Amino acid sequence: MARQRGVAGRAEQLLGRPVAATAPVASGGICTTTKLRLAQGQTALIKTHSDPPPGFFEAEARGLRWLGEGNPELLAKVMAVAADALIVEWAEPARPTVEVAGDFGRLLAQMHLQGAPTYGAASDGFIGTLPLPNSPTQTWSEFYVTRRVLPYLKLAHDRGRISPTDVGAVEQLIRRLDQVAGPPEPVARIHGDLWSGNVVWTLDRVVLIDPAAHGGHRETDLAMLALFGVPHLSHITAAYQEVSPLADGWEERVGLHQLHPLLVHAALFGGEYGARAGRAAAAL
Repeated sequence: MARQRGVAGRAEQLLGRPVAATAPVASGGICTTTKLRLAQGQTALIKTHSDPPPGFFEAEARGLRWLGEGNPELLAKVMAVAADALIVEWAEPARPTVEVAGDFGRLLAQMHLQGAPTYGAASDGFIGTLPLPNSPTQTWSEFYVTRRVLPYLKLAHDRGRISPTDVGAVEQLIRRLDQVAGPPEPVARIHGDLWSGNVVWTLDRVVLIDPAAHGGHRETDLAMLALFGVPHLSHITAAYQEVSPLADGWEERVGLHQLHPLLVHAALFGGEYGARAGRAAAAL
């Protein structure tokens, strides 16, 4: 590992400790990520962004800490945070295994069971760099429609990235959401952006990063895991149900909970995501 003076210097300012070496880390995300080797031999990861929205890294750190209150081993540990950067403990990537998948499923269920005071959160957050409204509501249906579906349906439509037909399919689903949402559930403490890229596999555990944490529906996290193909999903789900069995019909509701991330991707990237959102809505 070499030493990039700029990022090493910023990390030293935040940590109050010397940084011996740095190495770039490919993330595929919107931030620049760099591995840090501290003078005492500990390793860490710093995330930076050239122009983050106000409160961007603070929201991520707040979510990691909140989710980790009952399951600290499941969440990346925050070491320092500022307006322009976040530093967390390094998690050494390894090949995903069935054993670790089972442990992950059980810990994820325990995290959800920690619960939340209401649907939403005290502060708004981010999904990517897009604002993520979190104002609390009394019911999950109201929260999902007004905070997760409609804002990104409008954004995708305004950007010309979803067809009128697919907009109509989503709007029709909204009108009958209570009929397809499944039985009432306690408010769960959820990650909120649990796609496979935010799941770091190590030799002995999974470490979750980059949450959009809030009080929500537990099936949302499981549907996100399925959306882009997390390894060993069937083992994760089976282990999850050992701790917290899912309500009947949960598999038929996967598309419902994938609607929000599909609309976010449509707004951000266009392509086939708008059509996929329309198909998901029409299938319910």
